[in-house]
Amino acid sequence: MAVERAGAASLRGNPFTVIGAELKPGDTAPDFTVVGAGNSAVTLKDTAGKVRIISTVPSLDTPVCSTETKKWEGHRADLGDIAMLTISMDLPPAQARWTSENGVEHTVASSHKNEQFATDYGVLIKELRFLQRAVFVVGKDDKVKYVEYVQELPSEPDYDKAIAAAKAAG
Repeated sequence: MAVERAGAASLRGNPFTVIGAELKPGDTAPDFTVVGAGNSAVTLKDTAGKVRIISTVPSLDTPVCSTETKKWEGHRADLGDIAMLTISMDLPPAQARWTSENGVEHTVASSHKNEQFATDYGVLIKELRFLQRAVFVVGKDDKVKYVEYVQELPSEPDYDKAIAAAKAAG
């Protein structure tokens, strides 16, 4: 049974339980299969040999998640050959609409079919069945280099720290 972390996420001070142990720098990033554009499978192995920034968000159709995903897209050009993924529980057609409307070209994928990604990365909010906002930097060696779990759901992550970790891993 997966670890449950009571109060690991909150919304306006109201606590939620997050399922799955937190990943730490030095851990091997769990492989995953999530659903990408056109219902294609997206896996960690698809980006083998690259540094990856994996952002998890509750829903692209909320203001903070929308802002965050657009900011990651804006940083892509400065990051060189780094793979960027944003993962949520949103349905793939909603993600496709959102990415088209917002000019986002990095990989956006859904974990709605299977909670394994969410529990392996320690981001499944039990009460909401959304993903906790988090950022993972995974090196070319598949080791986690940086992790930030954002406690308060409407807060943005520390982009500068994640970008610095990604550049250092490159």
